[in-house]
Amino acid sequence: MEIVVSGIRPTGNLHLGNYFGAVKSFIQMQDEYKCFFFIADWHSLTTHPHPENIRRSVKTILTEYLACGIDPEKATIYVQSDVREVVELYLYLNMNAYLGELERVTSFKEKVRKQPDNVNAGLLTYPTLMAADILIHKAVKVPVGKDQEQNMEMARKFARRFNTIYNVDYFVEPASFHLSERAVKVPGLDGSGKMGKSEGNAIYLMDDEKTIRKKVMKAVTDSGPTEPDSAKPEPIQNLFTLMEIVSEPSTYDYFNAQYNACSIRYGDMKKQLAEDINAFCAPIRERIMDISANDSYLEKVAAIGAEKARESAARTLKEVRNIIGFK
Repeated sequence: MEIVVSGIRPTGNLHLGNYFGAVKSFIQMQDEYKCFFFIADWHSLTTHPHPENIRRSVKTILTEYLACGIDPEKATIYVQSDVREVVELYLYLNMNAYLGELERVTSFKEKVRKQPDNVNAGLLTYPTLMAADILIHKAVKVPVGKDQEQNMEMARKFARRFNTIYNVDYFVEPASFHLSERAVKVPGLDGSGKMGKSEGNAIYLMDDEKTIRKKVMKAVTDSGPTEPDSAKPEPIQNLFTLMEIVSEPSTYDYFNAQYNACSIRYGDMKKQLAEDINAFCAPIRERIMDISANDSYLEKVAAIGAEKARESAARTLKEVRNIIGFK
């Protein structure tokens, strides 16, 4: 079975865009591949979070991914910092990574622009840590967004370079597995673009019914169509896209027919959409609350995941040491 590795950034609560983007794809993939999903707490150190923020974010992400359907019996889900073998491989890869190529990485240059007072070595060597996360399990495929493609090319470069330097055919060059091939793009509620935390246009899986209704009722609309079967402007299309994702087909068809007949009442559509979003989120929200209150279960899942990940990582690292010459 092919090995898949994917990192999960500990950036707070999941929203509908996360679910129908990465998370739903992960749920499907755990039945098709040997999956390693890790919470990238080491990567988060480039922004200097406080200890309590790290602990809270790790717990939140682990809880919500389990509540969404990641099954620790099928996939290995673990916390990055629990697998210290990754750091040793990171060291070896850094020894053969060159300053010029790291400085040319687009994501590094963007970070330098955005946070000029915190240009640390971790930002510079982000691609080598990402490569270590992947190569430590000898992954064949890595689910990533388009914005990570350059870092994936770096991971392939480091794999090739290791093989060349030590005259071996050890590391497989990992292939990018673009989530867009499976994922649904969920629009935001502000009338343009996709749903996202930084955009402030997201509905979170933990939002209660009142919050969901309030957010949906504030969604951008217009005065309504004036000609039958006219094209929908982006803010209106976004509402219909959300309805297509969470509502019954008959509900979507009803409001679509109302729009085409120039008789749609956006207030009624929003009320129905809010109900349907809540119906989707409610069972996940309940599971999140149940799992979050069960610290012993979360600790057990993290410990089992760490044990499985360390077993895989230790096997790779032992072979890498021998190849390099450390007996």
